[in-house]
Amino acid sequence: MQKRPRRATARSKAQKRRILEAASAVFRRYGLHRAGMRDIAAELDMHVGNLYYYFENKAELLAYCQEETLADLLSTGRQIASLDAPADEKLRRLIAAHVVSLNETIRGSLAHLEIEAVADDRRAEIVRRRDAYERIWRRVIREGIAAGTLTKVDPKVATMSLLGSVNWTVKWFQAGGRRSAAHIGREFADMLVGGLAVREAS
Repeated sequence: MQKRPRRATARSKAQKRRILEAASAVFRRYGLHRAGMRDIAAELDMHVGNLYYYFENKAELLAYCQEETLADLLSTGRQIASLDAPADEKLRRLIAAHVVSLNETIRGSLAHLEIEAVADDRRAEIVRRRDAYERIWRRVIREGIAAGTLTKVDPKVATMSLLGSVNWTVKWFQAGGRRSAAHIGREFADMLVGGLAVREAS
């Protein structure tokens, strides 16, 4: 077996993303827990030994997916939260960006839903990042409530409800389908933020 690189190069990062995209197709085809490293290697037309050069096992691949996804979500979430814009608009952008990240930016994000499958030594940092991301959503929702544009709800419960809805898109979204992830993200944003919007008295 080849020795694994100590430092990630641009080429190795690109190859890891390619592996993650192939893993996404395999996870959808066989289910996350039934899919094996040999299945992923076959999807890439790669010798399984070469796959182990990048990931020691499927648990490490899952951890990589979690880390990459949360890094992208956190970066985008912080940018959106800092905008000089109404809170309901920020929330729309958070929802739309989340759908795009999971279904286009980080292919393979079906694994994003499986934090329990990540090894203990990497799970704590992933949970820390996840919690930081959820706090961004709660803060934006509180801003909307304070501004009177969003109805008075428990920000934590609302955040869990919204994230549950957008996370589930990885179960059914098909790349190359009739609607892009960006289109679906905008539709979700309209429906979900519309459900939280304060209604004007008639």
